[in-house]
Amino acid sequence: MRFIKFKAVSAAIVLAGALTACGDAGSDDGGDSGNDASAPEINAADDCDGKFEEGSRMAELADAGTINVGVRFDQPGLGFKGGADKIPAGFDVEMAKLLVADLCIDPDDTGKVNYEETISDNREPYLEAGRVDLVAASYSITDERREKVGQAGPYFLTGQQVLVKSDSDVESIEDLQGEEVCAASGSTSLEHINEEGAVGVPADTYSICAEQVSDGSVPAMSTDGSILLGLAAQYDGELKVVGDPFSEERIGIGYGKDHPEMCQWINDVLQKAYDDGTWAQAFESTLGASGAETPEPPALDSCS
Repeated sequence: MRFIKFKAVSAAIVLAGALTACGDAGSDDGGDSGNDASAPEINAADDCDGKFEEGSRMAELADAGTINVGVRFDQPGLGFKGGADKIPAGFDVEMAKLLVADLCIDPDDTGKVNYEETISDNREPYLEAGRVDLVAASYSITDERREKVGQAGPYFLTGQQVLVKSDSDVESIEDLQGEEVCAASGSTSLEHINEEGAVGVPADTYSICAEQVSDGSVPAMSTDGSILLGLAAQYDGELKVVGDPFSEERIGIGYGKDHPEMCQWINDVLQKAYDDGTWAQAFESTLGASGAETPEPPALDSCS
């Protein structure tokens, strides 16, 4: 399964699409997400009475009518929330909305859905503590993480690239041997940086990494190309994405390990979105704003 390589030339387009999706987010009653007109319309299922097995986490959430979802606020195209926005927007957020809606909860109602900002370093702690019920936040599936939490999917494949200043001579990770390269603390990106011979330097968020590249504190940062493209766009031509992808990241949904029944439910909702075209429409209205060709959705891992 091929993954998407994002090119720096499209950065402005991605940011424009992401900000369009966020710019009108939320009406006074919390019922309007403000997504672009081409985004899929995701409405809450009509009736969850008897839909889920009694005692399952899905039944509990549907009965409660409220849910906490961990998403990113700082990644245009994936999960972005501006200062005036009530609801974040992006491809990850669209996947979360599909799940929320299947529980008969309106995904655009901020009185029922708490979209909690979730960064790389707190995704497992938030799930383990029950602070969030689901995580859709550029969450790479790994065996190590699956020892602590549940992960279903993947719903997206991407690859790690490099972000540098526009006047930099760096063309790929190979040009950064022994050099410091920033990535978010707790991310798999740090591991891949070190494996490639550079020196991974952790920061709390990728936004901080981008600031450090901009001010010259570090020569580069590295993570998924989709994330880098949105960050580059925010710097108005000052930064660029370089190099071919040097990893494959399998992005999925996190859930509490105490609720293994959620895995098959998540996969079923994702598979339905694959089959009816909602997944493709969500991609095209978010990450697809870069001009990237809509890929085939990846095969879902079996639940065990």
